[in-house]
Amino acid sequence: MTMFPTKEKYLHRLLQFRHKICAFGHAPFSRLVLGIETSCDDTGAAVLDETGQILGESLHNQKEVHLKTGGIIPTVAQQLHREHIKRVVKEALERSNVDPSQLSAVATTVKPGLALSLGVGLEFSQRFVRRHNKPFIPIHHMEAHALTVRMLHPVAFPFLVLLVSGGHALLAVARGVDDFLLLGHSLDTAPGDALDKVARRLSLIKHPRCSTLSGGQAIELLAKDGDRTRFPLTTPMGSTHDCCFSFSGLQNHVKMTIMKQEAEEGIEEGMVLSCVNDIAAATQHTVATHLAKRTHRAILFCKANNMLPSSSPTLVVSGGVASNQYIRKALSIITEREGLHLLCPPAKFCTDNGVMIAWNGVERLREGKGILPPNVDVFYEAKSPLGVDMSEEVRAAAIKLPSVRIKIPN
Repeated sequence: MTMFPTKEKYLHRLLQFRHKICAFGHAPFSRLVLGIETSCDDTGAAVLDETGQILGESLHNQKEVHLKTGGIIPTVAQQLHREHIKRVVKEALERSNVDPSQLSAVATTVKPGLALSLGVGLEFSQRFVRRHNKPFIPIHHMEAHALTVRMLHPVAFPFLVLLVSGGHALLAVARGVDDFLLLGHSLDTAPGDALDKVARRLSLIKHPRCSTLSGGQAIELLAKDGDRTRFPLTTPMGSTHDCCFSFSGLQNHVKMTIMKQEAEEGIEEGMVLSCVNDIAAATQHTVATHLAKRTHRAILFCKANNMLPSSSPTLVVSGGVASNQYIRKALSIITEREGLHLLCPPAKFCTDNGVMIAWNGVERLREGKGILPPNVDVFYEAKSPLGVDMSEEVRAAAIKLPSVRIKIPN
């Protein structure tokens, strides 16, 4: 009598077979997802299979243009997306050796972000899926950042995630692909935006070491040679017992410090101060301390409410600001103290890219969540919170932090 394998054994054999095939190349039956990203100033596209293998990608970065204009101008970003999106998507498909007919779905960022930028990606994608009759997966930009680490590491739900970028700052518990509990969020300026504005006020584009760097990159570079104690800055929101973020007050404090130093050195705005390294170091340290303290409270809240696994709980840090090594070290002090495993995607996956959008599409495709037919109209949203907001519950818990010294050598 023929014995049929159990469902579990069958799935195990199927997984073994897939791994053998992937060792020699792309699995022929693996579903393929094209991801498209235009939420801000990067036009990105990538093709992934459902194992997370990147088959091809392309990215057009607008940084050089925006450095010259002193910041991102939405209409300029929109025009650059329009000029490059067709080429970027074509390159990603050609590099992956994939024809549109072979795709299982197209995933595209539709929220949150710059409205004009989001509109370009969504309009292109809807034309594309209708022309090739492919399912469409709308993607939440912050959800994609949160899940990217699962493409690289076997991170199981639930885990704590800190997302920090030029437009966002939030703490959330990721309980599933589309299931998030929001513990804290930015109340005003995002950390990346604050760093960029400080760099602009310091005229770092005129600094010989910083002319080709973004504001955040310039601050990190100069801070390595600075004395962070020379200009004491107050850590934001020290008296509020929640997990929300605020950087506008810090930004104003740094501005006043710069103006005072310009007067003492007898130079005008637009010239580079001799103490620029020290101001950069103080700013970076204060941003890192604020992020670390709010994350510490989130960890304690999760522990008190059994929101993370007792064995090997994880903090995932992603977004453009997560590339800052000083900030990572500050967070590592907290995670080591509280027994959490700290995971950060490589820098190239922290910033906006098509890979993270495609991977989010893969995760949703696997679970059959948020997949739309090609003829359904979808709308972009410039603002869109992630998950269920629990920030009031965190504030009500009024968790006081133990004294932890964030001391990091340059």
